[in-house]
Amino acid sequence: MLSDLLNAHTIQIKDGGSYKWEDAIRKAAQPLVDLKFVENAYVDSMIDVVQEKGPYINIGPQIALAHARPSDNVHKIGLSLLKTNSSVDLVSEDHPVKLWFVLAATDSNSHLSVIQQLMAVLTNNDILNKLLEAKSVDELIEALGEADKTEE
Repeated sequence: MLSDLLNAHTIQIKDGGSYKWEDAIRKAAQPLVDLKFVENAYVDSMIDVVQEKGPYINIGPQIALAHARPSDNVHKIGLSLLKTNSSVDLVSEDHPVKLWFVLAATDSNSHLSVIQQLMAVLTNNDILNKLLEAKSVDELIEALGEADKTEE
């Protein structure tokens, strides 16, 4: 399922050197907005939650998983990825991030298998290193494809 959600339409690589964390979340979410999976209001709510609760979306070294509560602003379950070549500080310098995942969920349960699959990828050090070192969208897709093969 990850390869269905993370593909050439939902993955991007940018320098990120001049980004603030809000920019990174907006840029990471843009494919889901363009595909009409989510409305811009959902993107705003993800940013609002981080402003209120802090960097809780920092789920591991160099990894953020931006999300907000399911709402009418989410039309379809979705996942996107922005890989920045430069780390972007999430709220503070204590939380540098290069992999910006955005999760859109239509309800409280449908996305659980997506999170489970994503965690399997992100806890595989070989695959995680390939994601962090990737220089192209194709390299990111290839690394994610390796994750699919390890699940078989």
